[in-house]
Amino acid sequence: MLEIVRVPVLSDNYSWLVRDTGSGATMVIDPGEAGPVLDAAAARGWRIEAVWLTHWHPDHVGGAAAIRDATGAAILGPEAERVKIDVLEQGVGEGDRVMLGDQQAAVLSVPGHTAGHIAFHFEEAAAIFTGDTLFAMGCGRLFEGDAAQMFGNMQRYAALPDGTKVYCGHEYTQSNGRFAVSVDPGNDALVARMAQVDRLRAAGEATVPTTIGDERATNPFLRAGTVEEFSRLRAGKDAFKG
Repeated sequence: MLEIVRVPVLSDNYSWLVRDTGSGATMVIDPGEAGPVLDAAAARGWRIEAVWLTHWHPDHVGGAAAIRDATGAAILGPEAERVKIDVLEQGVGEGDRVMLGDQQAAVLSVPGHTAGHIAFHFEEAAAIFTGDTLFAMGCGRLFEGDAAQMFGNMQRYAALPDGTKVYCGHEYTQSNGRFAVSVDPGNDALVARMAQVDRLRAAGEATVPTTIGDERATNPFLRAGTVEEFSRLRAGKDAFKG
């Protein structure tokens, strides 16, 4: 149903080329820069028709204008952040449904990292694009929101089916995992996963996408039972030097 291609951009960002295999419709999520995304699409003979944005940070929107200018792609993103995204054309928010060809994605409001952050959930394809909210073994920093908001996001993500693939915006897994092990050293699944992550990174390989099932087993932020526990973990990660 969906063909999804990871495109490394900038220093540690990932943009995602997404194609509906039935219709051929293609879009990119969070293009931090244009060149690598346009090259990846051209190498596959794909034409980018849309740009979807999860939030306003420059490392997620920086390539949107150039991609629009090169392809005519329409730019869609959080209506709540319109004033910060000068290239935004179609604004969306909680409860909206957006289409990529024949595939429908639900828009989720997931504030905390930024005030208007959104995620895109393709329920039928069991794929969710979480931007800078949920990471492999981690979560986003609280720049414009609070712990209660991000804890709510984690609870919402944890309720998704285990097999849901999570496509996030950064390669942060190794540092996230080091913190996770420091606060949950007796978690055998976490220790085993961290060993696999270390092997992948030593070989120069990516560690995402992840799955909701893996995150429920190993991500301390997704496993936190209360806002207070989540808040302590987030403060600990912010100060972590490992």
